[in-house]
Amino acid sequence: MNSLVPLPVVLPLVVCGLTLFIGPRLRWLHRLITVGVLAAVVAVDVILLVEADRTGPLVVHLGDFGPPLGVTLVADRLAALMLLVSGAVTFIVLIYAMSQGMADREERAPIAVFHPAYLVLVAGVSLTFLAGDLVNLYVGFEIMLMASFVLLTVGATEPRVRAGSTYVVVSLVSSLVFLCGIAVTYAATGTVNFAQLAQRMPELPQGVSTLAEVLLLTVFGVKAAAFPVAAWLPDSYPTAPAPVTAVFAGLLTKVGVYSMIRADTLFFPGNRLSGVLMAVAFASMIIGILGAVAQTDLKRLLSFTLVSHIGFMLYGLALGTRGGIGGAIVYTAHHITVQTTLFLAAGLLEKRYGTTELTRLGGTLRSAPLLAALWFVPAMNLAGIPPLSGFLGKLGLMRAGAAAGGVWSYTLLAAAAVTSLLTLYVMAKVWNLVFWRAAPAQPPSEDDVLEETDDPDSAPDESGGGVSVATAVCVRTTMRVPRAMTAATAAAVVLGLSYTLLATPLTGLADRSAAELLSRTPYVEAVLNQ
Repeated sequence: MNSLVPLPVVLPLVVCGLTLFIGPRLRWLHRLITVGVLAAVVAVDVILLVEADRTGPLVVHLGDFGPPLGVTLVADRLAALMLLVSGAVTFIVLIYAMSQGMADREERAPIAVFHPAYLVLVAGVSLTFLAGDLVNLYVGFEIMLMASFVLLTVGATEPRVRAGSTYVVVSLVSSLVFLCGIAVTYAATGTVNFAQLAQRMPELPQGVSTLAEVLLLTVFGVKAAAFPVAAWLPDSYPTAPAPVTAVFAGLLTKVGVYSMIRADTLFFPGNRLSGVLMAVAFASMIIGILGAVAQTDLKRLLSFTLVSHIGFMLYGLALGTRGGIGGAIVYTAHHITVQTTLFLAAGLLEKRYGTTELTRLGGTLRSAPLLAALWFVPAMNLAGIPPLSGFLGKLGLMRAGAAAGGVWSYTLLAAAAVTSLLTLYVMAKVWNLVFWRAAPAQPPSEDDVLEETDDPDSAPDESGGGVSVATAVCVRTTMRVPRAMTAATAAAVVLGLSYTLLATPLTGLADRSAAELLSRTPYVEAVLNQ
């Protein structure tokens, strides 16, 4: 089974080269190959999760070179779970994106560009989850970033290029800080291998260890969009195409959360920065959700809720207990799926009505009841309505916080409750404005068309006759939404609901993952004795 560990990284990269070799003409072959390879990746992820849960961490030293020289890939319970969730989500988003590209005649998003970049993104995400050393974690981040730079600016519109420029600058600066963190760590310990760092970090002087921890957690905090280094996200994500925004919001920030969990539990035991993490979690929750309350554009609103709910995951990490980390793992898996689903539903709205501005939408429940249902279910899930998985994740975190005690813990409990209520308010606001109320009367704009209709009650013409005259009326343009886009969004909704149906196995797996992370021994022994 260990030989399967590299496949989630290798398969997408090999197929990426194949799609580039085929060229832009055989687009149907691009689609067929990409769908096939991502389905295979999901199947491999299932096998890795089952095997890692049954026998412990799966380890591969590429080229048969062990640490500290070799490239080590490790699939423990946490990595395998993140691989499976990310694989399922990227597969769903691919179906959505291909349908949207076909509907748009691929004028702005040529599939010869999209498919290779998307496959590279999947490979980068998989490598970050499997990386067994800091250098390859850095490489995984950079592979992800290269692909995201392309995907974020697909279409080359002015807003996308401007937002993409901000994203590029922030990413390059964080990469530089990451390199500094790797340099400090290697200079102090003589290795970058995770298992060896777990043994050597506790032996360092506290000041050196704290410096390395601060540098690494800062970088991962930028990737996770935690406050105060989250200002780039609400401006960067909403301008991208809907499927790109969905996969970015669902996955790329959670790669940062995963890295924080991995580093804090494996390298820096003892939870020394618990107070700092608590403060960051508190600020992320409150400031993020208040930003969401103030928004009138749906994509920006969802971007701020994303920042807010990162705070829940950091809360579990800051607790440093088995219950807290287990709750953070459950909430991370839940949030990857639900946040992606909400952005996909927002894309359906934008496709059908040409806008995501809340003040320009209305009456959608009558005109598109299925779309309303596809929004409502994940929205309630994000808000934490029982018995959905969002409620289960928050309940686990709150129980762990109450068990831990302390001023900061109880403060975060109150913040989590307030954030959940405000999230429900925000979701209800969207429902009322977009779906429940009647469509607002609006002046003609670029999204409107003038249509001539015969009005039998119109005024007589200049000759005094009572004949009808042609009257120009403003009609909102609506577009047909491809069925595959709707089906992909429905699949994402079902995936989110499956976490509720599989709550017992999921929470049990998360609890075992947390125990494995905190003990550190299974990971270290599996790597060093392989």
